[in-house]
Amino acid sequence: MHKKYSSIIFLILIQFAYSQSKYPTDYFINPLEVPLILSGTFGELRSNHFHAGIDIKTQGKEGLKIVSSAGGYVSRINVSLWGYGKALYVTHPNGYTTVYGHLKKFSPKIEAFVKKAQYKKETFTIRLYPKSSDLKVTKGELIALSGNSGSSGGPHLHYEIRDVKANILNPMLFGINVPDHKRPTIQSAFVYSKNNSSQVNKSNKVVGLSLKRQKDGNLLANPVSAHGEISIGINAFDRLDAAINKNGLYDLEMQVNGKKMFKLTWDKFSFSESRYINTYIDYDRYTRLRQRVQQCFINLPEKKLSLYKLLNNKGYFQVEDGLDYNVVVTAKDFEGNQTKLTIPIKGKKDTILIAKTIKKTPYFFKANQVNMISDSIVHVSFPKNIFYSDFYFDYSYKNGVAKLHNSTIPVHSNFKIYFDVSKYSIDEIKKMYIARKNKYGKLSRLNTRYRDGKLSTSSKILGEYTLSSDNQNPKIVHYNFKVNQNLNKKRYLKVKISDTGGDGIKSYRGEINGKWILMEYNPKFGTLTYDFKNGNLIGLKHILQVVVTDNVNNSTTFTTSFNRK
Repeated sequence: MHKKYSSIIFLILIQFAYSQSKYPTDYFINPLEVPLILSGTFGELRSNHFHAGIDIKTQGKEGLKIVSSAGGYVSRINVSLWGYGKALYVTHPNGYTTVYGHLKKFSPKIEAFVKKAQYKKETFTIRLYPKSSDLKVTKGELIALSGNSGSSGGPHLHYEIRDVKANILNPMLFGINVPDHKRPTIQSAFVYSKNNSSQVNKSNKVVGLSLKRQKDGNLLANPVSAHGEISIGINAFDRLDAAINKNGLYDLEMQVNGKKMFKLTWDKFSFSESRYINTYIDYDRYTRLRQRVQQCFINLPEKKLSLYKLLNNKGYFQVEDGLDYNVVVTAKDFEGNQTKLTIPIKGKKDTILIAKTIKKTPYFFKANQVNMISDSIVHVSFPKNIFYSDFYFDYSYKNGVAKLHNSTIPVHSNFKIYFDVSKYSIDEIKKMYIARKNKYGKLSRLNTRYRDGKLSTSSKILGEYTLSSDNQNPKIVHYNFKVNQNLNKKRYLKVKISDTGGDGIKSYRGEINGKWILMEYNPKFGTLTYDFKNGNLIGLKHILQVVVTDNVNNSTTFTTSFNRK
């Protein structure tokens, strides 16, 4: 063989080998000792973020053994009421970190490390960063038991793999094998006009398509006529073999007359870009109908998501009068199962009969500059670049409610809201907070601060805001025992707490015989639990005291007695 061709073949083989070994597929083992069945896949569409890992089913129960996927050391421990709840982060010699969330409890050596810190700081919620020599673990070593802590909607293990730059990577790239022979489902599809001069079926509003399933399982849309720059959006999901959960796609691609115009692949992303999901989906439709339509185009000046692999003309394509176009949208899962949607389009310049209507207001917001709303009661400051496009902002203040446009406009980062409360007394102000009002009239308290006659808060959601107050003390009651009951046969002591005023629990403290005890708060059930194995009681009669404080500092002290040797 000629030397020149030998060199070329060698380079090709090297490139192929590199592409195949970009992620090690035999380094990590499964974190659970049961067959892997997923309830959530990587990159799945969630509220304001992409799912940052995979959710592994735990047979509908808690307490399954979780092992370290590889050797390394515990580099971070979180104990939180929300989010991942109890979570472990294990850093490995190859630079990757695995994350295990929604745990019930840690292994004995990790549990002892955590409890020592909790007792030292006298707090249940805690964040720790152990040294590399503190908590070393080996591959397959028990590190925790599965649970339902934090913001989990049911027992499962949330599992992540991150690189040295804290990018979240798709765990399936590392050789995790989950049987999947089902092709994705495309439920519906839509055509979008880029501007007022574009049209689809004589309309420049979003046009829904009529889809027919073909014999091969793919979909064909009824033909449409169009003119100008347009693009496509689909509502789609995937299912794995052993579960009925609607999971996310792995790859989405759009071609026009055989030319690739758009491609997005869920392989990795960073937390800092995850909120740009609201530019990827049709956010207006999502807020109104709870449908997440995935758009094969963007309207931003630049690409904000690393998930985009191809954006030809930002995903829009030009339709000319008298020409025919064949659009193919392909939805794929990780195993390569795919469903294709074919959309025949005939170029035809028509009179636009159904036009977009824009409600004009006195406030026109430009996305690239600071915008403000201000009157005698309310002041709102919107930093530049927290909106994705320019728009007319709808504001009013009536009957104590400030209407800040509506929730169909996504907001990327916090804006500040101020209410003038100078007409109220200091005692009244101490019990007040700013709340967001939903369409059913329910109020949700926001973290509120007082300064110079104004209450202020931050938010990332447009809508209705008002002032509310709470003068009711939290409630505390016995849960699994009675006054003076003998608890020798009980492992746990529990009380139930609630905030009757609706602004939420801020803090709690439990003591037995005047000494702080570690009580675990479960906000889903409103229970505080003490494990008798965490301490040694002296004597027979004991006094339990629990103090609970809500977010406007209403406080209740609960004192009771029990017997235990």
